[in-house]
Amino acid sequence: MINLSRVSLICSLSILAFITYGCSNGNANASSATAKPVNGFNIEDIANFNEPWAMTFLPGESAKALITEKGGKLFLFEEGREAIQIAGVPTVDYGGQGGLGDVVLSPNFENDSIVYLSWAEAGDNNTRGAVVGRAKLNMNDSNSLENMEIIWTQFPKVTGRGHYSYRIAFSPNGKYLFIGSGERQKFDPSQDMDSNMGKIVRLYPDGSIPKDNPFYTEGNAIRSQIWSLGHRNILGLAFDSQGQLWNQEMGPAHGDEVNLVKAKANYGYPIVSNGNHYNGDDIPDHSEGDGFEAPKVFWNPTLAPSGLIAYTGDMFPEWKGSLMLGGLAGQALVRLKIDGEKLTKADKWPMEARIREVEQGPDGALWLLEDGNGGKLRKLTPK
Repeated sequence: MINLSRVSLICSLSILAFITYGCSNGNANASSATAKPVNGFNIEDIANFNEPWAMTFLPGESAKALITEKGGKLFLFEEGREAIQIAGVPTVDYGGQGGLGDVVLSPNFENDSIVYLSWAEAGDNNTRGAVVGRAKLNMNDSNSLENMEIIWTQFPKVTGRGHYSYRIAFSPNGKYLFIGSGERQKFDPSQDMDSNMGKIVRLYPDGSIPKDNPFYTEGNAIRSQIWSLGHRNILGLAFDSQGQLWNQEMGPAHGDEVNLVKAKANYGYPIVSNGNHYNGDDIPDHSEGDGFEAPKVFWNPTLAPSGLIAYTGDMFPEWKGSLMLGGLAGQALVRLKIDGEKLTKADKWPMEARIREVEQGPDGALWLLEDGNGGKLRKLTPK
């Protein structure tokens, strides 16, 4: 169930501090408590969802979006109206970090109505892995997904329910589909070229493999799809206005990072990292000449980044051309300034809640999804 009660000002810090991962069961109501606007912008609490994970806006001037819940539900949300649950969502393997993940539109959505989803799929012998599928969204009479087909599968399926990543992004020209594939907390797959875990893969929209991929000539179906390697848990993929692909990923114990993604580049995990193993064992830091691509920025202590966009709107002109991302453990909204291939930390606004997703609305407003049960959908506009 979705509660669409709306308030005009942000919730009190005491209420917001309570909304942390796994703090409650069921949906929380939007609060009518008030506080001052946050540095330069207002926040409106629009709706609540159960463990929301991703959102994407539909074409048009109105704020209409698809929103996923990790438990396996997809909603069609329109500002000012009751959200509609979409039928035909595939069965997901829900648990841990897995369930229903990302949602993006086909680059030709206005003509083909195709939607891409990622989710965790069960395998044999208590294994599971991420998959990406596509289906036609019928909003005319059935509000359902039709003719779902899986176009990509994480290989191999393994035990555990961590680090699926399964973020999706299309290249600006719509020709290529990029998928972030986590190393599933298994470490070694990030450097194993016979696994697509711990990688970013590049495909055509139908799931076929471009012949100009960097490892295509090695004649292996898995290697052929790999674009970059040495990644850990990729929870954000976004192209900037220059056509550059960025990813952010969680480090082990600290060492979270944002990378400029390049073909054939190796980002070093688990051989190098600016964090350490959770048991305290050291991982060598990135260093000049180590043969690995170093992050453009990193956090130590952790931010636990999630969600990533390149802001292109006019509503916040000072943000234009920046990367915007959320912090889970960091409970913040973060702005990173792009200067060519350089990246610098610009702003960090405390949100007093785990931020799972960041998206730009059609009018340039910024929208956030809070993590966990009763996670709020929040809209940011200038003061």
